[in-house]
Amino acid sequence: MAVTDRALCGGAEGLVAAVEAAVSGGANVVQLREKDLPPAELLALARRLRDVTRGRALLVVNGPLEVAEAAEVDGVHLPEGASMPLRAGLLVGCSVHSAEVARRAQAGGADYLVAGPVYETRSHPGVQPAGLALIEEIARAVDVPVLAIGGVTAGRVEEVVRAGASGVAAISAVFGAGDPRVAALDLRRALDAAWAAAGAARR
Repeated sequence: MAVTDRALCGGAEGLVAAVEAAVSGGANVVQLREKDLPPAELLALARRLRDVTRGRALLVVNGPLEVAEAAEVDGVHLPEGASMPLRAGLLVGCSVHSAEVARRAQAGGADYLVAGPVYETRSHPGVQPAGLALIEEIARAVDVPVLAIGGVTAGRVEEVVRAGASGVAAISAVFGAGDPRVAALDLRRALDAAWAAAGAARR
């Protein structure tokens, strides 16, 4: 999952190009996360990213359900503790920071969870990282996919998958990179290798 930050891309125009590059590199989910945008501007950007991702990657909006529906995206991503919307056909994701909240989110209807920050991260300076123990605890507590976020790089993918993550979510590692396509490709290859190793270990 590539989580957007247009400030890392020089604005909305740069973000659209960066998302195109990230999807070309192998990102199969994009989370539009631009919390400072008013709904009308968020909707306009969501529609542009829908054009870029259509048929190539899932697009979820971190924001009002009405924006997600109007832009005809694949899902909505919610902050920790938010009530789950009941809308047929929309994926629902949720950010979580503990196993207890993760269980509540799954019970409420979350289709996937994003857990972290696992490591120190530029996007949340001063926030104490939770470490791999958080991923291990949440992965044991729920049955839905858990994506690790926060300082995850290609070199760290294997250990977060070993800890129980189904995948990773990245902001700076993709959109703060010189070439988002290459960055996404590196993460994709690391994930494919980690999944293969995990599958071999279970056999």
